Amino acid sequence: MTDARDTLAVLEANGFAVDLLTDDQRHVLDALTQEELALLLEIKARLDEVGPDVQAHSEIAGGALF
Repeated sequence: MTDARDTLAVLEANGFAVDLLTDDQRHVLDALTQEELALLLEIKARLDEVGPDVQAHSEIAGGALF
């Protein structure tokens, strides 16, 4: 298992909005193994490759902030 701070820092550095996670979601991430973390990052990278270059702000925050 990785240290929770390390896991969250790695996820944040790779584009995950960790500041928006609930305590329960953080707990789930705290329990990830190195292999699970690597797989999660790989899946996100693959999704990012096929996603649009720019996402509309309304999709991210319901347009409320932009």
